[in-house]
Amino acid sequence: QLQLVESGGGLVQPGGSLRLSCAVSGFMPDYAIGWFRQAPGKEREGVSCINISDGTPYYADSVKGRFTITRDNAKNTVYLQMNSLKPEDTAVYYCAAGPLETVVAGILYGKYGMDYWGKGTLVTVSS
Repeated sequence: QLQLVESGGGLVQPGGSLRLSCAVSGFMPDYAIGWFRQAPGKEREGVSCINISDGTPYYADSVKGRFTITRDNAKNTVYLQMNSLKPEDTAVYYCAAGPLETVVAGILYGKYGMDYWGKGTLVTVSS
């Protein structure tokens, strides 16, 4: 069982930066944490994920070069550093946990089979 809590959302101007955090409690062997987002009126979209064991990151094409995912295993926290934000990045951002292959499938192929989700944090990019 895992519990996930997101934080760090807010209002930022285009071109600005935000860092989201996903605090993880509980235990699950060999898992990954992914970030997903859903804008109003749009389908959920995979953003990025990270293998907790070795730190290998995966990114959706829409955020490559702008977003960076990292983890701090001592703090049981995964971070999403978001730079060069655009209005189209506006969404509720969720973190989710599951086996690596499941989370990667969510990021790359839109298959959301993860069992554990946070409640989300709102990111608004607007001038």
